[in-house]
Amino acid sequence: MKSIFWHRRDLRINDNAGLFKALKNSSFVQPIFIFDETILSKLKKSDQRILFIHQEIENLKKQYQQNGADLKIYFGNPIDLIPEIAHEFNAQVVYTNRDYEPYASERDTQIHTHLSELNIEFIGTKDHVIFEKHEITKSDGLPYTVFTPYSRKWKEKINTYYSKSYQVEKYLDKLQKSESSEIISLENLGFDSLQKNSFPFKKFPLEQIQSYSEKRDFPSLDATTHLSLHLRFGTISIRELVRAAKENNETFLNELIWRDFYQMIIFHFPHSAKDAFKKQYDRIEWEHNDLHFNAWCEGKTGYPLVDAGMRELNHTGFMHNRVRMVVASFLTKHLLLDWRMGEVYFAEKLLDYELASNVGGWQWAAGCGCDAAPYFRVFNPTSQQEKFDKQFEYIKKWIPEFETSDYPEPIIDHKFARERVLERYKQALNN
Repeated sequence: MKSIFWHRRDLRINDNAGLFKALKNSSFVQPIFIFDETILSKLKKSDQRILFIHQEIENLKKQYQQNGADLKIYFGNPIDLIPEIAHEFNAQVVYTNRDYEPYASERDTQIHTHLSELNIEFIGTKDHVIFEKHEITKSDGLPYTVFTPYSRKWKEKINTYYSKSYQVEKYLDKLQKSESSEIISLENLGFDSLQKNSFPFKKFPLEQIQSYSEKRDFPSLDATTHLSLHLRFGTISIRELVRAAKENNETFLNELIWRDFYQMIIFHFPHSAKDAFKKQYDRIEWEHNDLHFNAWCEGKTGYPLVDAGMRELNHTGFMHNRVRMVVASFLTKHLLLDWRMGEVYFAEKLLDYELASNVGGWQWAAGCGCDAAPYFRVFNPTSQQEKFDKQFEYIKKWIPEFETSDYPEPIIDHKFARERVLERYKQALNN
């Protein structure tokens, strides 16, 4: 049986569940990747994530070529292209790994319909998460919307779950032998080719995992794994990290469980991608203040920890996780600006942007998400700085004018902001 394997958020050969299934069940497999014009058309020409994907695709292509095969690259709409590619290679099956975001689900449903009409199977496999869909549910079969009981069930189930690596290398002789071909250039995709490369190096972070609990909250320390970008695009296996976390650090394991949790929330409740999970929170009357929003974006609010975080984001495409919570709380609670504005800004800037986790994090900060921080919890940025950047090391790294007359005064008073947001939320939620 001839098959296609469609790489998406799984830019690796090793421990790839869908590729393993395709190779094991086929006489030959042709791997492909599609630059989805529907997604790319919404991005800026300088978007560094495309540079990262392009580099990883190039690496993946070389790995296939070392095995006498080739990764075929396409550019266009997958709904149109997948049936054409299946016909091109006379394939009876198209394999891929599942994606749980609303756009991907709708796209895959349409592809499934088109392929069915051609008597071609479309088979999805779980690879991006440990547990999916209805694998972790309450006793009544409904999905969890609170993290703690979800994580408890997740940990119970992981003890009996197959979490070893998929031995793809055993079946690489099933790859379709073919001539090497050129990768589509960034210019032909409509993107700038000369960009600064600041991507975190992919290495296994055992030391960071072991010390994660003690050091993860201090942004001046290089104490986090920096693998969120690689997890986002599947250049590293989630199973590999879970095995290490189980053996070395439960706090880090909990972070990986949060990732599964948010993926399943977006799958079961797709409305939460754009609207508040708790719908009554959509009644909040947000402020409309461009000056405040621009100050937040530029890292010029007069609150050093907020400003350092935003400048780190703007400069590197990364922001420390503790600081992400502080800047998100500041936008929604201090400035009373709609969480969606922050979510969109992060979507544009974060290299590791992932819809489910980003929406989940923003709604957590705003109080309107599943298992969110209560609306009356208002982070005090000054207290957070005193606790987690006491010597101003992180702040001074990103704000060279800190403690000079060039650094702005706070754009809003903390006491006033706290009282205003509590009153505004009460008005919305009590109506």
